[in-house]
Amino acid sequence: MDRITAARVFVTIAERGSMIAAADALDMSRAMVTRYLAEMETWAGARLLHRSTRRLSLTDAGDTTLARCRAMLELAGAMPVAAADADTPQGLLRIACSQSLAQATLGAAVTAFLQRHPKVSIDIQIDNRAVNLVEQRIDLALRITNALEPNLIARALARCDSVAVASPAYLAAHGTPSRPADLASHNCLTYSYFGKSLWQFTGPDGEPVSVPVGGNLSANEDTVLLRAAVEGAGIVLQPWYSVTPLIAAGRLMPLLPDQVPQQMGIHGIYTSRQHMAPALRAMLDFLLQWFAHDSTWLSVSNARR
Repeated sequence: MDRITAARVFVTIAERGSMIAAADALDMSRAMVTRYLAEMETWAGARLLHRSTRRLSLTDAGDTTLARCRAMLELAGAMPVAAADADTPQGLLRIACSQSLAQATLGAAVTAFLQRHPKVSIDIQIDNRAVNLVEQRIDLALRITNALEPNLIARALARCDSVAVASPAYLAAHGTPSRPADLASHNCLTYSYFGKSLWQFTGPDGEPVSVPVGGNLSANEDTVLLRAAVEGAGIVLQPWYSVTPLIAAGRLMPLLPDQVPQQMGIHGIYTSRQHMAPALRAMLDFLLQWFAHDSTWLSVSNARR
């Protein structure tokens, strides 16, 4: 963990009198402030604060550490930084992303980004679960969700539309559902992290419909479910960006054309807006423009219309 940032967090807690006030001052989540304080206490080898329900106060070790942290921050602030490089995106950027989104667009996006910013290098970590950015040293997590934790800092990048699909073989054997309620009698392949037992749609009248679904196959990786659907295992709810080529090839059929599945947001998650690295800021700005203007992504996101 960055000890300079940990020192800055500790000084701010001491000056503001609480972790909540420090989080507000630093534009940082409460969880991040707590982790940086824990790192400072580990580094100092002593408890730095007395905690009570009303206020925080410094221990003897905290008094000593506060003085040293202030001196360290003053020294760090005095270090010369070449003006030409201060705002230049450079260094390693670690990004976490789901496999399907990485395959559909992130691979192409980061290639274009690296051509524009040759001093940056990128390490992509594929993981469908919500990662701990601090513990796993992730700079940016791309997440498709409508349920962001309130202590996260997120930037909305795009919208993710979905569609229910099945193979022609499955539909020939089991029939084609004509309304959402029909899904309850079909073998639905479910994703462990979203909509495992309840799929939500909006009908042409604007009314929401929730359908309990189930089947004999679930997985925590949606690309597995997609392949199983192609092989005729059942009906699956997938992002349009995953299924568009398979629909065009006739290997999957879109279902319920007058029903719109719940739309999800694509978000960039990061730890703090304070002292954001130029490479991270540049990547967020780039991805926002990429999703808005890339012809391939637009054709995917508009596939239903």
